[in-house]
Amino acid sequence: MIKRINLILLLVIALSPSFAQVKDKAMANLIDRQFKLAQQQYQLLGQNTPATRMPKTYYAAKNKWESSDTQWWCSGFYPGSLLYIYEYTKDTATLSEAKKRLAVLEKEKHYTGNHDLGFMMYCSFGNAYRITHNPLYRPTLDTAAASLVTRYRPDAKVIQSWNASKTWKGPVIIDNMMNLELLLWVSQNGGDKKLRQIALNHADATLKNHFRKDYSSYHVVDYDMSNGNVVKKATAQGAADESAWARGQAWGLYGYTMMYRFTKDKRYLEQAKHIADFILKNPALPADGIPYWDFNAPNIPNTYRDASAGAIIASALLELGQYSNKKEQAFYLANAKKMLVSLSGEEYTAKAGTNGGFLLKHSVGALPSKSEVDVPLTYADYYYLEALLRYKNWYL
Repeated sequence: MIKRINLILLLVIALSPSFAQVKDKAMANLIDRQFKLAQQQYQLLGQNTPATRMPKTYYAAKNKWESSDTQWWCSGFYPGSLLYIYEYTKDTATLSEAKKRLAVLEKEKHYTGNHDLGFMMYCSFGNAYRITHNPLYRPTLDTAAASLVTRYRPDAKVIQSWNASKTWKGPVIIDNMMNLELLLWVSQNGGDKKLRQIALNHADATLKNHFRKDYSSYHVVDYDMSNGNVVKKATAQGAADESAWARGQAWGLYGYTMMYRFTKDKRYLEQAKHIADFILKNPALPADGIPYWDFNAPNIPNTYRDASAGAIIASALLELGQYSNKKEQAFYLANAKKMLVSLSGEEYTAKAGTNGGFLLKHSVGALPSKSEVDVPLTYADYYYLEALLRYKNWYL
């Protein structure tokens, strides 16, 4: 009888959540360590960023911080990262800093100068509303979504990324997939239903026109906005027009995984899986899982890594695993875990008090224009912290 009771107790323990956590105790400890470090680092980052601006990057060789105004496309990532840190640590000082920066950012809900309202407002106010449930944040999201769709071109059924110039007639970049989350969320949560259809139209046009047969993505597709015809396919940040710019592949993977979350349209899920295969089975992907800045970059392996691409990919893979069978999930989870372990090591994670207050090192903004090369970047930290939280919430 005693043996039987002991067996029952062991079974109960084995099936309990706490036992599941023990099975991956190393990751639980890693996540805890990294969030504590992030809290320290972001205190320093806040101290070195003017109150009316947002952190942009840091140049260690010059001990120089660079900040941006709130119209810079990355302006939402700093408050978004603060909110992720607060979500894990419950540190009230971190939340207070996030609220101060949100107040500075709020006016950009009216911005229509490019397509980046999703990055700017959903990564910040979307997380703020989700975490704090403050109803005052909701109208900001509604207004930002309305501002974003002023860039929708109905004849081409896409949201125009940048304004026309000598270089581009009607450019749409793969990054724009990320901004659809704002439209879908607002539409799903009581907002204008046309926002959903605009997001679907854009995702479908991108699926049709942005991807090659191997499921790699062009960076820029230039449209004739009067009829939707493709003028040219090119790059602004990749190694070449026909190359696979690493962060662009990450945006595509994340974007179509997110589209499936909202729509349950299997076309989007299959597209995400194909992109994942292109990335994870690519012979140019290094053993530690952190990609070079372009999968076709010259001088591989003697070129730059992009921690931001690695962080985005890891976060996307963790969500993609939620929609996959056991075998696929195991594959995505193993690769995401490898990337997070790599990013959490000394090669990519800054020591406390260094790196200007940023968490990750070795990201690449736009190498062809020699902008933000091998430096910390706000969106690298943001998607890294998101990935750590996703791992904790879904896989521990």
